[in-house]
Amino acid sequence: MAAWAQTAFLLFSIMLAVIGKVEKELSPECKEFLYMGTPPRGLEHHSVQFICQYYNKKPRYVTLYNTVDHIPIYSAYIFKRSEGEKCMDVPWMYEPQLSTSSETDEMQPFPRSYMHMNFEDAQAVLDDYTNAILYERGTLNPDEHQNEPDDKAATYTLTNVVPVLPEVNDLIWDKQEHMIRKRLNNYCRGRAHIVTGVTTSGKMIRRENMNRIAVPTYLWSAYCCVDYDHNTPFNDRYKFPSFAYYGLNEDENNDMVEVSVQKLEEFLKKTEFVSQNFQIFVGDCSIQAPEKTA
Repeated sequence: MAAWAQTAFLLFSIMLAVIGKVEKELSPECKEFLYMGTPPRGLEHHSVQFICQYYNKKPRYVTLYNTVDHIPIYSAYIFKRSEGEKCMDVPWMYEPQLSTSSETDEMQPFPRSYMHMNFEDAQAVLDDYTNAILYERGTLNPDEHQNEPDDKAATYTLTNVVPVLPEVNDLIWDKQEHMIRKRLNNYCRGRAHIVTGVTTSGKMIRRENMNRIAVPTYLWSAYCCVDYDHNTPFNDRYKFPSFAYYGLNEDENNDMVEVSVQKLEEFLKKTEFVSQNFQIFVGDCSIQAPEKTA
């Protein structure tokens, strides 16, 4: 097939895929995962789609997904107090909402036989990560930030995954997730909203001579908890109601940098990935009436 024909076919397939059940306007039950019901602004792009991630008949979190780069731009979720247990016996799943033919809105385990053709143009598949031997699957909404088994299980979908270097994923990023979990466990009295995302620079993982998965340049995350313990020790008190962190997905200089949400926004505005009106939380998570407890 000629190169132009392959390109036309790919674009047509992606168009079909994103027409499906993916929501352009999130439903009220899915907006619950976003602070003040409002998604981060300044990330508009023609190839991104909201996914309300459903598992076992309930929405679990929201993802902004890039159907060309085949990775999430961010996942937004409500933090649930937990002891950090991991759910290790869940199969990796795909997103039927990005399929050209689907009878369900719920994430599904990958089929055993090779039946990816109706959805692999718009999302990553297991073969992409099998081929990416230098990277691991890093979840943006980690299972240790959830408590109920179904909420943990719902994090094991490739639409919540980006390729991360093993030393970053296992030693640096994981350690930061532990620290945030303990901080919110101890000092956030109400609901904590978290948005975790990435930036990219064009580096791709290829399979069968095709670009398949974008490799994140930076990993970043921000939380917002307006109802917190005002007797929190000083070393942590200034990190409420909101704080953030970011780090390089590289072998060197990859330490996580903790900053205010505003500083994170300023840093990300220096990239080509977000616009100058980029904002993660409405009002940068200013103090308002406490939200209801999760």
